[in-house]
Amino acid sequence: MTKGDLVDLIATKTGLSKADAGRALDATLEGIQAGLKKEGKVALVGFGTFATKTRAARNGINPLTKQPLSIPAKTVVSFKAGSKLKDSVN
Repeated sequence: MTKGDLVDLIATKTGLSKADAGRALDATLEGIQAGLKKEGKVALVGFGTFATKTRAARNGINPLTKQPLSIPAKTVVSFKAGSKLKDSVN
């Protein structure tokens, strides 16, 4: 499903115009991003939890040159599905 498909679904389910549904989806995604930056966690009960995790620095190998390289530490986003989402997919 693409973002356009999701906007169409929101518009159909809520009776909003596609433009309003698109703005609502964009605002939701911006809210999730802001919550992750500020608190490191966004929980949507029944749907799932977005959280940030820090990956430690590690050593790797460049597959082309076989030279060792250092991969720096970074923060990544993880998602854990909630019970309602797990049940609806099965």
